[in-house]
Amino acid sequence: MRNFSKFVYVASPFAGDVEENVRKTKGYCKFVVDKGMVPMAPHLHYPQFLDDNSPQERELGLMFSLSLLSKCDELWVFGGISKGVRGEIDTAEKIGMPIRYFLEQTGDD
Repeated sequence: MRNFSKFVYVASPFAGDVEENVRKTKGYCKFVVDKGMVPMAPHLHYPQFLDDNSPQERELGLMFSLSLLSKCDELWVFGGISKGVRGEIDTAEKIGMPIRYFLEQTGDD
């Protein structure tokens, strides 16, 4: 059994084609696990009980997500850079967190 000691925040688009974006994010999380790290993908978690179509609840979810980001070791960016992903990148840059960018098609950086 591996020692899963690093936490990786998975940043990828959610809005738009939500069903497809969720499917892709699940794959990105599996990719992180296969690399021996713990994935954190709040955009899979918070929409389970917060309405992403409600501006107030979306803001709350984004605030919670950025709080989780600050607890992670690295930010990995997959797919396009949406407004939400841009906020996550900006936050990671401000706190000096390592950021890795991956090509959506292959999962390779």
